[in-house]
Amino acid sequence: MSKKLFISGDEAVAIGTKLSRPNVISAYPITPQTVTVERLSEMVESGELKAEYMHVESEHSAMSAAMGVSAVGARAFTATSSQGLLYMAEGLHYASGGRYPIVMMNANRSLALPWSIYGDQRDSLSLLDSGWIQVYVEDAQEALDMIIQAYKIAENKDVLTPFMVNLDGFVLTHTYELVEIPEQEKVDKFLPPFQTPNKMSFEEPKNMAFSTTPADNLEYKYQQNRAMLNSIDVINDVDKEFGDKFDRYYGGMVQEYRCDDADVVIFTLGSITGTVRMIVDKLRDEGKKVGLLKIRYMRPFPEKEIIKLAGKVKAIGVVEKDISFGYEGTVYTNVNSALSKLDNAPLSLDFLCGMGGRDVSKSDIYNMFISLFKAVNGEKQKRVQFINMGVETDE
Repeated sequence: MSKKLFISGDEAVAIGTKLSRPNVISAYPITPQTVTVERLSEMVESGELKAEYMHVESEHSAMSAAMGVSAVGARAFTATSSQGLLYMAEGLHYASGGRYPIVMMNANRSLALPWSIYGDQRDSLSLLDSGWIQVYVEDAQEALDMIIQAYKIAENKDVLTPFMVNLDGFVLTHTYELVEIPEQEKVDKFLPPFQTPNKMSFEEPKNMAFSTTPADNLEYKYQQNRAMLNSIDVINDVDKEFGDKFDRYYGGMVQEYRCDDADVVIFTLGSITGTVRMIVDKLRDEGKKVGLLKIRYMRPFPEKEIIKLAGKVKAIGVVEKDISFGYEGTVYTNVNSALSKLDNAPLSLDFLCGMGGRDVSKSDIYNMFISLFKAVNGEKQKRVQFINMGVETDE
């Protein structure tokens, strides 16, 4: 039988990784990810997890090692955060271009300068173009489950693309909650051993990680993009299969909440979803037609789902812990690209908040909804709003 443990998000990732039976873990510690690789090292040392554990000298080396593992047809796992993710950046492009289905946990954390160990999502969102599938989880249960799903999706023969599972730093990584732990036997049936044609082999030798000329480079990038788009159907199918087997469905690319008759909807990414859900319930009790769309995947981007919902609502607000300096939030840019496909797109506002770990309160979320209703009623609102600022802004 499955059991429940009171664990942190970091520990949930470690357990999800153990259940996925990786062959090699390449690890370098960085706050707030460190607990994950510490727990995995303990599992390997005790014999609970049959895997090789490589304590490397840097995040760059961790990614390089993971690529080598995947290149010989073995299942690889690594984890990082913030500046460590940026130190890996060169390797991220190598891994996706080489079609190595590595699974990596990223503990979302602010980027320097100013130096901060607290959480926002600027690290992973700055690397949307690196060719990795990116999912953002709401709680520790989803974190555990998505590690398992990540391998099944990434290793699909029509995808073969590396996968980044993002957890909000400290808010999820270090917060404890009850998490249901699936049985190993059931996970083994859901996730078979890794098999790939894309590996070094004496029996079927092939050229890997090679150079190209301008005459054929575009075709490789097209195939890489095609694989990312292929992952959409795989994501939805794996979510359903996982739900059928473990009785936990996450909605695939997105998850809607009380959106059927909503006039105003807020889009979220990650752990802030729970706070927004509470305010949706409060406003519904007040008779206001509001809803929530949890964006789970930023790559591939859920354009189809967003267009479908946007065609039925009057206004959309995007809540994000990110900014693309000199413009607006990255999530907002992506959402508006999807909205541009509509003839009559709804109003949209961008709410920038939570950077450097700043608290986003229930009253902040409530006021975001009020701002959207004011916009619907014709009152001019700032298109990009910095929430809970300590100084006046002129945007």
